[in-house]
Amino acid sequence: MKPDLLRGGRLAAAFIIAVSALAAATPEQPNIILINCDDLGYGDLGVYGSTTIKTPNLDRMAAEGLRLTDFYAGAPVCTPSRAALLTGRYPRNTEVLFPGSKTGLSPEVLTIPRLLKQAGYVTACIGKWHLGHLPQFLPTSHGFDSYFGIPYSNDMFLDPDARRLPEIEVPDDKPAMRGVGKSPPLMRDEVVVEFPIDQSTLTRRYTDEVIKQIEAAGDRPFFIYLAHTMPHTPLAASPAFRGKSDGGLYGDTVEEIDASTGEILAALVKHGVDRRTLVIFTSDNGPFVPKGGASPPPSWRGGSAGPLRQGKGTTYEGGMRVPLLAVWPGVIPAGVVRSEPTAMIDLLPTFAALIAAPVPADLPGIDLGPLLRGAPLPGANERPLLYPRAWRKEVHVYDAVRLGPWKLRQTKDAGTELFDLESDIGERANLAESQPERVAQLSKLLAGPLPARETTKP
Repeated sequence: MKPDLLRGGRLAAAFIIAVSALAAATPEQPNIILINCDDLGYGDLGVYGSTTIKTPNLDRMAAEGLRLTDFYAGAPVCTPSRAALLTGRYPRNTEVLFPGSKTGLSPEVLTIPRLLKQAGYVTACIGKWHLGHLPQFLPTSHGFDSYFGIPYSNDMFLDPDARRLPEIEVPDDKPAMRGVGKSPPLMRDEVVVEFPIDQSTLTRRYTDEVIKQIEAAGDRPFFIYLAHTMPHTPLAASPAFRGKSDGGLYGDTVEEIDASTGEILAALVKHGVDRRTLVIFTSDNGPFVPKGGASPPPSWRGGSAGPLRQGKGTTYEGGMRVPLLAVWPGVIPAGVVRSEPTAMIDLLPTFAALIAAPVPADLPGIDLGPLLRGAPLPGANERPLLYPRAWRKEVHVYDAVRLGPWKLRQTKDAGTELFDLESDIGERANLAESQPERVAQLSKLLAGPLPARETTKP
């Protein structure tokens, strides 16, 4: 037998064994809680190397479950990243949305909540949405039974045309969409129920809402998407956490998120559903890294990408590589650390596999089931991962592609860059000139076409 066929047969056998073991140990229709932070950096958690921010609950998640070292956001900014997470598709034509935007994620596209709702799940979205704030684009139009949170980023304002309670007035002066001291509205389903809001209360209120959803679900399986507002700027922490972290106000917000995660995990134990609940913790993109000029005020200081280069808004690793932790007692072994390249586009097919639900054949993601058993992920190093550019107005759709340890980045500013991420996680040594054949190979992948290249449009 040829060596490559033998190797392929062994990989296939390992995959079948891992999936079979997962199916044998997995409860039917497990609960799923997906926690997505806003602008949390790769280096902002203790288990990922932070020495100033204390995250004991998240560190415990890693110790008791799975930690991925090479997990990628859907894009380096908010809206397209969230579109990729919920649809399992590359966000080719998803622009960043603002209060005056009249578009949003198409209600016709398959989403994680719609997939799970069809299987009998109770579905709830709590926190920042940012995929369209008009009624036809809100979470309740995408498979969520309920919604409680802010419709876009916390540095934005109230759209005067938003549907709201009669007692909520819009200031007479035409409000800017962005700016220090502005406030987004708080929504319940399709209606603005509070404005302005005290942002220091949001993490606490989101946590309470998650626990209420756990309690209300009863025996029905549930999917809760908790999209934290923090640590997106402007930063705000409750009095119980403000001024307590060695990481400044930014650290205060992250430590409050850590405590929130601990409360949610405790609630699962209290209600006896922890062993049939998968909890995943991640971030929508890398940290906000202020550029040039004087140091910003504390409420506008971002996080750390750790050893990675740059941050939010770029397709260097600091903008795209994010933490991912997962815990599921009795299913995920304790202390698993895996380095296969994986991404947000993999979550929808993973959840579908857990409930044996079919998904469109053109989805670019893969099932992460083997990783949930602590096993290798067959094929992860043989498939390309794309890095979408931040803004739709740019000429090129994708800036970079990763295949195994190799990453090719092609931009107008920096030209062609080739990095070996296995030996150079900080992307310091450009190997493009010395590796022309590798550049040619990856350039073809970056140019496409790739499966499911065309994706949903807002």
